[in-house]
Amino acid sequence: MLLPMFKGQLTIHYHRDFDGMVAGAVLASILSERDEEDIVLKSVNYDQRKNWESFSKDKRFAIVDFHFHPEAAYWFDHHPTTFLTPELRAQYEPNERWMWDEKSPSCPPMVLAHAKKHWGYEAPERFVEMAKWSDIIDAARYESVDQAIFGDTPALRITRALAASPSQEWPDEIALAMVDETLEEVAMRPDVEKAHQRASRNRDKALEHFPPTVLWNKGGVLLYDASSNRIRRERFAAYYHHPDISYAVGVIPTRAGFHVTCGENPWNQPTNRANVGELMAPYGGGGHIAVGGANPPNLEATRKAAEDIANILVAHLEG
Repeated sequence: MLLPMFKGQLTIHYHRDFDGMVAGAVLASILSERDEEDIVLKSVNYDQRKNWESFSKDKRFAIVDFHFHPEAAYWFDHHPTTFLTPELRAQYEPNERWMWDEKSPSCPPMVLAHAKKHWGYEAPERFVEMAKWSDIIDAARYESVDQAIFGDTPALRITRALAASPSQEWPDEIALAMVDETLEEVAMRPDVEKAHQRASRNRDKALEHFPPTVLWNKGGVLLYDASSNRIRRERFAAYYHHPDISYAVGVIPTRAGFHVTCGENPWNQPTNRANVGELMAPYGGGGHIAVGGANPPNLEATRKAAEDIANILVAHLEG
């Protein structure tokens, strides 16, 4: 199946995290060499998948690192929960402009490999470097929890800065900068450095704030509630304070409401792994085998989902 092509503005929607931004930037650069003259980068997140069938209706768009959409002119994703319905799954077949690989640690390497195979694209070294760090960051392949929390390479500084984004549109600016600049050049931007410094201060506070948020710790699973806006949050704080756990499940606030997050401890993986992304699917979320999230409709529902998932994981580890 080949999709019909027509000219006009192309909006590349990317998942709002490091590997999504890199994937968006890589695809924008590749397509600009293929005579796409009007490309816009715009982030997308789980709260925007309501009425997914009518997403960007009557507009020309691409999607990277996010759910499959049959109207996408280009689509690349690696999430096992990418298809929201069986009907959508039935509409997917790999072709010159669509690719899905749930075994890929992140999205950018897929885009680069696909472009080389189908379009003869040779990636510049800066994109190879970005793809390498995308795998490390998105699959949590850090050398240690200390590197994850205190790492200071350009890629990790950018990732840290995203946690203190000054606006919802700011990641679009950074993704656009990645189209032409190296990681080091992007990390040296004054706005990135300002956000990084703010995020680093927040990180230090988050490590102090985390212990009182813990609701319980049993059977290798930790449940915490950091839903208060007064609490600073750090993704790996649970593993920093409790290195013995295998899973951390938490409630955190977002601009769109509240979010249940679950992750597998990269430095203490269970022998019988659960599929976190699949656990999130009944709550309107998704993810990978090791990490996932969902945005239930309100705080009460988010807390209930987090406790349900945590108890499921306890039972899974026991079983």
